Amino acid sequence: MKNLYFVSALLLGALLSCQNPQKEFEKEIEAYRASVRNPGLAVAVVKDGEIVYSAGFGSASLEEDIPIDPERSLFRIASISKSFSATSMMQLIEAGKVSLDTDASQLAGFPLRNPLYPDVPITLEMLLSHTSSLNDSQGYFNFDSVNPATNPDWAKCYNSYKPGTGYEYCNLNFNLAGSFIEKLSGERFDQYVVHHVLEPLGLYGGYCVDSLDASRFVKLYYYDEKEDCMKESVEAYAPRSERIAAYHFGYDTPVFSPTGGMKISACDLARYMMMHMGWGTSPKGVTLISEESSRSMQTPRSADENYGLALRVRDDLIPGLTLVGHTGGAYGLRSAMFWSEDRSFGLVMISSGSDKEDDDVPSQVIPTVLQLMYKYFCQ
Repeated sequence: MKNLYFVSALLLGALLSCQNPQKEFEKEIEAYRASVRNPGLAVAVVKDGEIVYSAGFGSASLEEDIPIDPERSLFRIASISKSFSATSMMQLIEAGKVSLDTDASQLAGFPLRNPLYPDVPITLEMLLSHTSSLNDSQGYFNFDSVNPATNPDWAKCYNSYKPGTGYEYCNLNFNLAGSFIEKLSGERFDQYVVHHVLEPLGLYGGYCVDSLDASRFVKLYYYDEKEDCMKESVEAYAPRSERIAAYHFGYDTPVFSPTGGMKISACDLARYMMMHMGWGTSPKGVTLISEESSRSMQTPRSADENYGLALRVRDDLIPGLTLVGHTGGAYGLRSAMFWSEDRSFGLVMISSGSDKEDDDVPSQVIPTVLQLMYKYFCQ
């Protein structure tokens, strides 16, 4: 009789778990957060063209104990920002301003040529797919590093392979692309993205800190091993107001970081993701880019890395599944925006820090949180 009672209790527990996946997910997430000393986390799950679950965990500020709201709390999302830049460029391509085959030197205002292959143009497509042969060895926070007129070591910005034949992830690629968006559109980069990507979708966010409500920012934290504590990354939301006041249009664009500077909430990032899931059109019928452009962004250019135009195909995040999207990592933050290849679901997660993360090694937090989200809401 005792054994029968025990088995019945187990079955009842399993049934209740199935009936309340939200409660079980939150229990498991909180346990995991505690194990990695995560200050804050926001998640959103998309199915059938809508957000079916969203939540905030922890605090937006450890010093003030401000709860995270997945709708309102703004995170700097790091490299997922690249997809906003690529989406903007695809709009300008569709408007006939430029093409993926355009020589980037025509837009840069200085030569963009690998010195080992001076006759091979570096195209916009190469910049957006990280196949340009450029690298970040000389820095990417301004264009003086790659401009032959301002850096005697400019040649070190290029790898030894022929442009278009190899892959290296390079932030300079997208800062350059951001400056081209300015020159082609006549709008400052940050304002173009707000007016042509965010506002049409009804989203709040942007690249310019001074244009946003700073009270909504989620502080980012890194782990200080010597002091064994989490410390705020104060540079994450530095406004750079003085540099912007003396802004040189089309050259100072890296101050907004087209490569990583978007600030947005988890739920609004999920709504943006749904546009890409819909091949350029949101569930509400707002078309930002054509299906052809959307498919181009999601088509890998480099077989080894499966990287398209600021979107990547991954099969190593959730076992047995192929996902499309992008990750981000900077200042302690880890972020992910991915949807299933069959478009049956999409996942967004943004973590403000962890004592297990290091910029030099693959993230542990991203796959762990994505797998838990899939387990309880999508499997």
